[in-house]
Amino acid sequence: MGTAFFAINAQNKGDNPLLKKWTGPYGGVPAFNEYKVSDFKQAIEFAIQEKLNEIDAIANNPKAPTFDNTIAALERSGKTMDQVSTVYGIYRSNLSSTEFSAIDREMSPKFSEFSDKINQNKKLFTRVETLYNAKESKKLTSEQQRLIWLYYTNLVRQGAKLNDQDKEKVAATNKELASLFTRFSQNLLAEEQNQYVALKTEADFDGLPNEVKNAAIAEAKERKIDALGCVANTRSSIEPFLTFSTRRDLREKAFDIFVKRGDNGNANDNNTTLVSILELRTQKAKLLGFPTFAHWSLSNKMAKDPQKTLDLMMSVWEPDVEKVHQDVAEMQKIVDAEGGKFKIQPWDYRYYAEKVRKAKYDLDQNEVKPYLQLENLREGMFWVAGELFHLNFKQITNVPVYHPDVRVWEVSNKTTGKIVGLWYFDPYARAGKRSGAWMNAYRNQQRLDGDVLTIVSNNCNFIKGAENEPILISWDDASTLFHEFGHALHGLCSNVTYPSLAGTAVARDYVEFPSQLLEHWLATPEVLNKFALHYKTNQPLPKALVDRIEKAANFGEGFATVETISSSLIDMKLHLATTTIDPHKFEKETLDALHMPSEIVMRHRIPQFGHIFSGDGYSAGYYSYLWADVINADAWEAFTEGKGAYDKEIAKRLYDTVFSVGNTIDQEKAYENFRGRAPKSDALMRARNFPLIGKK
Repeated sequence: MGTAFFAINAQNKGDNPLLKKWTGPYGGVPAFNEYKVSDFKQAIEFAIQEKLNEIDAIANNPKAPTFDNTIAALERSGKTMDQVSTVYGIYRSNLSSTEFSAIDREMSPKFSEFSDKINQNKKLFTRVETLYNAKESKKLTSEQQRLIWLYYTNLVRQGAKLNDQDKEKVAATNKELASLFTRFSQNLLAEEQNQYVALKTEADFDGLPNEVKNAAIAEAKERKIDALGCVANTRSSIEPFLTFSTRRDLREKAFDIFVKRGDNGNANDNNTTLVSILELRTQKAKLLGFPTFAHWSLSNKMAKDPQKTLDLMMSVWEPDVEKVHQDVAEMQKIVDAEGGKFKIQPWDYRYYAEKVRKAKYDLDQNEVKPYLQLENLREGMFWVAGELFHLNFKQITNVPVYHPDVRVWEVSNKTTGKIVGLWYFDPYARAGKRSGAWMNAYRNQQRLDGDVLTIVSNNCNFIKGAENEPILISWDDASTLFHEFGHALHGLCSNVTYPSLAGTAVARDYVEFPSQLLEHWLATPEVLNKFALHYKTNQPLPKALVDRIEKAANFGEGFATVETISSSLIDMKLHLATTTIDPHKFEKETLDALHMPSEIVMRHRIPQFGHIFSGDGYSAGYYSYLWADVINADAWEAFTEGKGAYDKEIAKRLYDTVFSVGNTIDQEKAYENFRGRAPKSDALMRARNFPLIGKK
């Protein structure tokens, strides 16, 4: 039946633009100007069958397995699938609609079935296993040996060694999980798009800076609602409102809709869905021979053992909670002095933290924000990439984009002039776009059959605000901008042979290291003096203001760390559990046991924790941000111990051992090649100004 399906649909391939090979400059680019949502279903079904046929041809090759006829052949397979699934993912994250959502619900389990057919192909696994065990493989290059290891361990991890009955159970579980992941993410998107706080009178804008006020006015117009302004239910709208609004009643409303996303007992409630996901993950882990899903998830991470991650998190948690208590005490003094007669609540935290920042460091976010123009900071990122890695960015207009907001840059090596890839930038929030910020690789760098340029993107959710006004962003948003650009540079600097080993295809608890490291360059005087220019006067940040920023660098670190680690601990403990949980009870009891400060909530409460319930990417893996931050803090000290942020020798070593090597080498060894030793967690405690508790 499968072959017949393929033969029939091959005749129609040319009619579907999604199935056409990418053409045009730069080795081909997505033809976004030609795609329609209605084309996806046929394109996915065709691409799936085409790749399965290619896999069957590799698996059934009568010749003895060799690297070229098995591993390299796998690397060459599925080109149509790669292109179709890339565009599909772009729509899913950036252009979701009612029409697309229906297709997504139908196609998600088909993608899962497709993956399992490959992972459970006995003949294919036998060929890979033969190469993995063959003495002759030791004569291959280190990169080729690494690729054999990657295919073998991935297949084993997905159940290639199970008996037929258990393989069927795993496949059925994966299919069901795929549907649940889609439901979870669509519910979350619906909550974010359909809920808001209406600002009905001028008094409702009290305390808001002009750009936040203008953004709220623009949001109300966009939604066509009967109000002067509107606070959307996304982090990029909610957090500025909680920071600056003097209206405590409206802050509470805004906070409430944000922390209750997916937890409202309505059609978009995620509690039942996430419980089903956890139960299925537990079943799957046991089928695959692991005591818990957390153990399975960490089997291909640097940490390996869940207990290691818990030990690290708790070593930071205790001093961090103490820091929060100190910060809250200072905030409470201001409330009391103002005659507030209330205890600091989570919807008060950002507002009073800002007051403490002003009082303690004479630093007002609104004083800094006029200097943080999005476009200038983007140029600053480009400049940093040039200084560290000799990259040059040139905006181009000769490739199609999927939305008018998207712009594209050609990236080349300044020294050689060689083009290394394209960078797509989609900075603004809009309906149908998931919240947050992220990086994607549309195409991985490789040179298996000639040089293939990478195509990467950065996507954010900045608020446009008034027309013809510059986009001003907060310091936190600027850090996020640099963070995601760090991921993009990890892709753009890739210099490997095989696509499966390229760029960011590293262990999940290592992939955040290059991105977190790049955040440091935002605060360097070179960037601030050249690119943090006042949007009216074009003058750089005054030296006195830069000094105050430096003094306040660790301000709010306690809050941010508690937010993140509480989510990380909940994530790990959820996936170490082997019995059915009640999400509300589990969240409360776990946080009570941790003595979670009552003034803070988790960065991602369980019913809205898309990182771990919209897919398997960060499930039992949210700790990765802290794990990578240990590496990041240690790596940054290599620069501070050297000649500073722009030390050419250390930057070259960073490129040679981290940014360019992808997954061609074990990540622990890669880091040791950069630093000369394993990372030390002392550096993180110093970076966050927390007391040292033991040494790891």
